[in-house]
Amino acid sequence: MRFSVYQISRRGGREKNEDRMGYCYTREAGLFALADGMGGHPEGEVASQLSLQMLAAMFQRECKPTLPDPLRFLQEAIVAGHHQLLRYATQKALLDTPRTTIVACVLQGNEAYWAHCGDSRLYLVRGDKLIARTRDHSYSELQQTMSQVVPMPDRYNRNVLFTCLGSPGKPVVDTVGPVMLQPGDRVMLCSDGLWGSVTDAVITDQLASLAISDSVPELVEQALRNGGAKSDNVSVIAVEFEGVGGSQGSSGIQTQQLGDAVFASTIQAGVLGTDEPDELDDAEIERSIREINEAIKRSSQHKKT
Repeated sequence: MRFSVYQISRRGGREKNEDRMGYCYTREAGLFALADGMGGHPEGEVASQLSLQMLAAMFQRECKPTLPDPLRFLQEAIVAGHHQLLRYATQKALLDTPRTTIVACVLQGNEAYWAHCGDSRLYLVRGDKLIARTRDHSYSELQQTMSQVVPMPDRYNRNVLFTCLGSPGKPVVDTVGPVMLQPGDRVMLCSDGLWGSVTDAVITDQLASLAISDSVPELVEQALRNGGAKSDNVSVIAVEFEGVGGSQGSSGIQTQQLGDAVFASTIQAGVLGTDEPDELDDAEIERSIREINEAIKRSSQHKKT
């Protein structure tokens, strides 16, 4: 499998950035995920980090080098992250539980599978068309959908969600897939800091007309400008699917170079509660990937000697 990936996070006008994102891959599958820690509850950055760590750990355990059932994996791994948050709150004797939204996508072969809980979104753009977008687990989006059936005069604040990870009730996790991919398809995962300030039409146009390394930072800057001094954190991870087989001309990641048992990840199992950078850019991610690849090479050389 070949793909290009670009990710970026900006703090906006908030005191700290509680968004987290990253990706993992084996020789034949990739996992891309983004979580947005929820304000109004304790340790949102811990909630988002814990949920991604659980996804990455379960992906590493189950993807050998493919997932037998990607939709089942996404459902179970996201719910496992929810239970991890409940355990964390109990261990720390917190009066409230850290909470987060999450959206995750698995690319395997030429198919995509995705799942989400909350209002972090996934967009799939093919050519100049928006092929798919997740529907937020918010009362405002539910109201918009239901208003087509029955009159609903009152308007809800779009930030009010009816489910997330870490809440007392069982989280609602919507899954989609498999969706057949074509070379050139772009998949974008983002926090509400982006889509809350930039329309779907603008997002689609930018992803369709520019390389993801150009469109993603431009979208983030637009969101920050539109949001003004009180802008939310804006985080995006975008993937361009390039194909399944190997290609000499590809400038992206070619997973065929990995061994059967090799797992690469930008989701670090760091010490929870430590300070995280407020801004993450692609240079930092590329540096992390280089370190992973160097470690893989050293391991391979060591086996030969």
